[in-house]
Amino acid sequence: MLALTRKKGEALILNNNIEVTLLEIRGDQVKIGISAPKDVPIYRKEVYLQIEDENKAALHTKGVDALKQLF
Repeated sequence: MLALTRKKGEALILNNNIEVTLLEIRGDQVKIGISAPKDVPIYRKEVYLQIEDENKAALHTKGVDALKQLF
């Protein structure tokens, strides 16, 4: 993991086409802005993990249903 120090208004560039800007610092919260191409999905980690879990569950369910149809 790369750990960087940034001040309000400063930014990072990722992969030459994604810009992450520190917009605001208020107490223990930090507000960031992300500029990226429309084809780059951006998720909060907890949402991403939930989507991943639901996809795994759906795959498992479809696999079981497919096996039942064989018999």
